[in-house]
Amino acid sequence: MEGKVEVFLEICREGAVVPAYAKEGDAGMDVCAAEEVLIAPGETVIVPTGIKLAIPDGYEIQVRPRSGISYNTPLRLSNSPGTIDSGYRDELGIIMTNTSESAFGDQVFTIDSKGNCKGTYRIRKGDRIAQIVLQVVPKMKFTIVDSVKGIGNDRGGGFGSTGVR
Repeated sequence: MEGKVEVFLEICREGAVVPAYAKEGDAGMDVCAAEEVLIAPGETVIVPTGIKLAIPDGYEIQVRPRSGISYNTPLRLSNSPGTIDSGYRDELGIIMTNTSESAFGDQVFTIDSKGNCKGTYRIRKGDRIAQIVLQVVPKMKFTIVDSVKGIGNDRGGGFGSTGVR
């Protein structure tokens, strides 16, 4: 199909879900958990997806958070956006951190829970936990110079230099 880049996919766990666009025009495909995982407060885990990818040279796949999970839970993708290089052939794992400082009681929440509840979270097999976006990756070539000050436009600072208002 015109306008689409072929990426090869291997199912490496029984019941894994092939990533898919939720709606026409979406930039990211939803990625699902291939097994149940508990994430305690303060814990970082790798959630398996059950898929392996062969990405064409000159491309990467970026792993990004799903906005509903970021808004409604304390779960965060630890290396967002994560980069899956074209030469990586192992299983895609989603690195998730539960930023809750502690649990209140023994209740276990799911990513369907609303209100950004603090505590342990259960990722269920089949839960849509992240999204992936295919990106073109141009190669860099460095040219050593004495100073970069006179090349292009110097915006005059960074790290908060433009203020907050």
